[in-house]
Amino acid sequence: MTEINQVLADKVEAVKRVLTEIVADYNPATLASSYGAEDMVLMDLICKFAPEIEMFTLDTGRLPKETYDVMQQAKAYYNSEVKVYFPDAKDVEAYVTKQGPNAFYDSVELRKQCCAIRKVAPLKRALAGKKAWLTGMRRQQAVTRSELPVSEWDETFDLQKFSPLTDWSNGDVWAYIKAFDVPYNKLHDQGVASIGCAPCTRAITAGEDIRAGRWWWENPESK
Repeated sequence: MTEINQVLADKVEAVKRVLTEIVADYNPATLASSYGAEDMVLMDLICKFAPEIEMFTLDTGRLPKETYDVMQQAKAYYNSEVKVYFPDAKDVEAYVTKQGPNAFYDSVELRKQCCAIRKVAPLKRALAGKKAWLTGMRRQQAVTRSELPVSEWDETFDLQKFSPLTDWSNGDVWAYIKAFDVPYNKLHDQGVASIGCAPCTRAITAGEDIRAGRWWWENPESK
């Protein structure tokens, strides 16, 4: 193992135990990756220690170029399949025709409609038939995630949901990426902490919440 501090090494071992449990008790399971820093850490750990766990991503049709770049880079680096799910073209066409291409700026309701079409619907297809899914969510990311457990029952999708990095700090994530040469989205180098669709993502400034750059025109409680 590349040299990392003992605290991070212990956290890596804890994640490995969670992955082992998932493989043993929740097969088939899948990682939902948006190719952000946390997702790349989990992808690296899965490829190394739990290749039985599947991986997928959602291509909303509005992703930044840098996300496609790291998607291609990771494919070559890990030589592992990440299944890509797209939204239903007819639903996207109907929404954009009626509301306009950037209607999500107009209201929370229209933003959630856009997310439902471009993210939630394909996510349901991606999770169909799975016993568990994994995310890169962490408690430090937002006030709405401050009590995030490692494992919980997801009533929306009717399966177990794991967030193995829940107690990792931002420093832990980047220490791991640097120590193990993990590919990452270069938008992070431009101050973008949380990466989603291009029009809904901006860089954050010092002191802002990690997810402040996502849907930045909305109140944090609505995210």
